[in-house]
Amino acid sequence: MESQRTVVVFGAYGHTGRFVVARLQGRGFVPVLSGRDAGKLEALAASHPGMEVRPASVDDPVSLDRALAGAAAVVNCAGPFATTAAPVIEAALRAGIPYVDVAAEIEANADTFTHFGDRARAAGAVIVPAMAFYGGLGDLLVTAAMGDWTAADEAHIAYGLSDWHPTAGTRAAGAVSRQRRDGRRVRYTNGRLEYHRDDASTLEWPFPHPMGPRTVIGEFTMADAVTVPSHLSVPEVRTYMTVEAARDLSDPDTPAPAAADELGRSAQTFLVDVVVRSGGGERRAVARGRDIYAVTAPLVVEAVDRILTGRTRTAGVASAGAIFDAPDFLGALSSHLSLELRP
Repeated sequence: MESQRTVVVFGAYGHTGRFVVARLQGRGFVPVLSGRDAGKLEALAASHPGMEVRPASVDDPVSLDRALAGAAAVVNCAGPFATTAAPVIEAALRAGIPYVDVAAEIEANADTFTHFGDRARAAGAVIVPAMAFYGGLGDLLVTAAMGDWTAADEAHIAYGLSDWHPTAGTRAAGAVSRQRRDGRRVRYTNGRLEYHRDDASTLEWPFPHPMGPRTVIGEFTMADAVTVPSHLSVPEVRTYMTVEAARDLSDPDTPAPAAADELGRSAQTFLVDVVVRSGGGERRAVARGRDIYAVTAPLVVEAVDRILTGRTRTAGVASAGAIFDAPDFLGALSSHLSLELRP
């Protein structure tokens, strides 16, 4: 019975990985700590007596197979996902278990859909990329906002972050993405990802209370540009970021997140404002919460629980909004998110 609750966390000692491990344990799962640095794994295990440690490297398929042996699922928290996603997915497919990750990298998520879609569907496997604040939450909000609409003309996702102290993993993933794009910016328009070299624009976004109108970077494209159109007929998907948060992210001197409560969360707050439009109609969803890295943990663990209990709508590679009942999923996170739908 315990094996049905055993979940391997690859990259368990990272900032987000630690939140995921704690949340899994709090939900009655049995986390197995994995990653390439055995010393960091042992140090983490010292604060979680009895937790198993299984070092593994993406360069060593045999070590990944050992790490996943007997597990019910694997959660990949180790970026850059351009490097880690494919090897861990391959290991999950060999083990015959579901795979979930927290990738925010646009190209890495697109690669997962492209390279594993057919194989996973044929095998009846479940692979959920971007099950995190970026990519997962936005997709759930857009899906919930659309309601009974089968298509929309455009979806807008505005991120109102009080600040953004990026983790080392965020910085490393960003460096990989910039290298892959050769300095270009990306947008999802006309039903596809397009790369271009024009300058970023700014505009004022009418965030609801308590944030109010704020200046945002226009087309600050995030993983939602992959997850939303993977299952919804929306040819224009635009994401925006408050200028203060974008400035923090680009500043190499911005420190990493610092714990501000007993749960290890930072003082950062967020408001995600989603607007979908179809013809003359408009629908909206708003989520408010604290700490974009910490809130990823309940998103991931709720996904794992629903996958392992059969509360899913499809198989193969699927985004959060495609595989789960979006309103019900968001409702289950009421202790972590304040949610408002405006049909």
